[in-house]
Amino acid sequence: MSLPKLSSYSGWVVEHVLPHMQENQPLSETLPSSASASALDQPSFVPKSPDTSSAFSPASPATPDGTKGKDESQHTESMVLQSSRGIKVEGCIRMYELAHRMKGAEGLRQWQEEQERKVRALSEMASEQLKRFDEWKELKQHKEYQDLREVMEKSSREALGHQEKLKAEHRHRAKILNLKLREAEQQRVKQAELERLRKEEGQVRLRALYALQEEMLQLSQQLDASEQHKGLLKVDLAAFQTRGNQLCSLISGIIRASSESGCPTAESQAEAERALQEMRDLLMNLGQEITRACEDKRRQDEEEAQVKLQEAQMQQGPEAHKEPPATSQGPGGKQNEDLQVKVQDITMQWYQQLQDASMQCVLTFEGLTNSKDSQAKKIKMDLQKAATIPVSQISTIAGSKLKEIFDKIHSLLSGKPVQSGGRSVSVTLNPQGLDFVQYKLAEKFVKQGEEEVASHHEAAFPIAVVASGIWELHPRVGDLILAHLHKKCPYSVPFYPTFKEGMALEDYQRMLGYQVKDSKVEQQDNFLKRMSGMIRLYAAIIQLRWPYGNRQEIHPHGLNHGWRWLAQILNMEPLSDVTATLLFDFLEVCGNALMKQYQVQFWKMLILIKEDYFPRIEAITSSGQMGSFIRLKQFLEKCLQHKDIPVPKGFLTSSFWRS
Repeated sequence: MSLPKLSSYSGWVVEHVLPHMQENQPLSETLPSSASASALDQPSFVPKSPDTSSAFSPASPATPDGTKGKDESQHTESMVLQSSRGIKVEGCIRMYELAHRMKGAEGLRQWQEEQERKVRALSEMASEQLKRFDEWKELKQHKEYQDLREVMEKSSREALGHQEKLKAEHRHRAKILNLKLREAEQQRVKQAELERLRKEEGQVRLRALYALQEEMLQLSQQLDASEQHKGLLKVDLAAFQTRGNQLCSLISGIIRASSESGCPTAESQAEAERALQEMRDLLMNLGQEITRACEDKRRQDEEEAQVKLQEAQMQQGPEAHKEPPATSQGPGGKQNEDLQVKVQDITMQWYQQLQDASMQCVLTFEGLTNSKDSQAKKIKMDLQKAATIPVSQISTIAGSKLKEIFDKIHSLLSGKPVQSGGRSVSVTLNPQGLDFVQYKLAEKFVKQGEEEVASHHEAAFPIAVVASGIWELHPRVGDLILAHLHKKCPYSVPFYPTFKEGMALEDYQRMLGYQVKDSKVEQQDNFLKRMSGMIRLYAAIIQLRWPYGNRQEIHPHGLNHGWRWLAQILNMEPLSDVTATLLFDFLEVCGNALMKQYQVQFWKMLILIKEDYFPRIEAITSSGQMGSFIRLKQFLEKCLQHKDIPVPKGFLTSSFWRS
């Protein structure tokens, strides 16, 4: 047997059951009840084992709820009070009921918890299923959205592809149209350029024809001047004159036909040149006939004089012999003939026309030069720099650099914008811009000859080739170059200004080409140096052509003008120091080209200079000015000795243009 001990529920019975029983019992029964309660605390009243209390449980079954249970409980309670054992049993019953209720409550609680767990599990399962359903639905929607998006993207790509195709077709059509428009524009520009070039070519050829006609008329005058030798000639002079007149009429007819058509052809020019060459040959043959006739006449006169002298000696005797007076002869055994002092009238008219054209050009842009407007002044300065700076950069540089300078000047004169000083400049900025640029450009070319070529003789050729190329494309610039050259160096006409009554000495010296500053005239050496530079530039221009131009066109101011200049200066009385200097510079630069062009005629010209003109120069040259004469004489004698004129130093060769 285990030791007796209180139940774990005894405390609860004491606290809850006994107070309730005491309230329902009368005061007389309270004491025994209290005694019984106190007896419960004794170890003797405590059940010896749990089996004892469980033995009474079937005797007093208890129902937790209902009215019957309550009545039986009250009856039982009253009975238990009668004995301590009943109280004990009642306590056990109570304890059993309480334990059963607690067990039921615990089972109910566990069942509720189990149900709650199941509900939670079901709820979680339902929630998870709902989530899966939502996920499936969302996935389905996403898939539908993705399919729809792919369809839309496909449609969009197809639309974009179609659009790009349309754009490509549009661009292709636009490109074709642009090409057609560009081709049409290029064709139009080409036609306009060809028309302009044709007109310029026509003008150049027309000027060349006029020059040929001028030389033809001069030769015709020389042919007419041979009339005084008609009695000496054994040939018919009328035949020469008739053929000369026919050649003059031929050139006049060519010029008239060219003027009517507006564009002389190369064949017309070639025909005129052939006619001129025939006229030269005709005059040369006539000159040979006249020379032969004069020589025969002189020999005949000498023979007749000798015969008459012999007859007189025979009649008068030997003591009456007298020598006949010697015939007054000039240098070389030829009769002295007075040379001209003035230039020919036709040359003087040409000179005056160029000066008038230059003055007219100045008057044209007078509004630009005299403008007080700051914008106009700025335009004037920009145009002047754009015109003069490229010319200043010309030197013995590579041909490619020279072409860049030429293209820049040509673009400026053509109205295209060019870069100058970091700004875009064009002659279209001002209505008078083109005239101003042409004048300043021509002035700068001549100034380069006056300064740069005078100091560095080799510089004449690159400057001249650019000037010649610009002259071909822009003839007015060439006329202005001649006007400036003639004004600064009248000997390039050739023209010897005469002193007129009432003229100031300083003005006359300026007309001669001298620089006068503060009433002081420049030194002779400096004057000759400047004149030499300008003549060298002129001699280089007439023989050079721009290599990238139209080679079918003739030179706008070619070697025929050099031949004219040489012939006219030899027909004029020489000037001390000046004529010898200019002849040497001209022949050194241009002699080789003239030799190749005129061949025998040129060598005859050199012989004429040596035999007839040298004595004239020497006669007027003082001992202190013999340097230029000796230099010319040595150069000419060396050329005649070797029968060749060397190529001038610095002449532009093909290797220069390849550099």
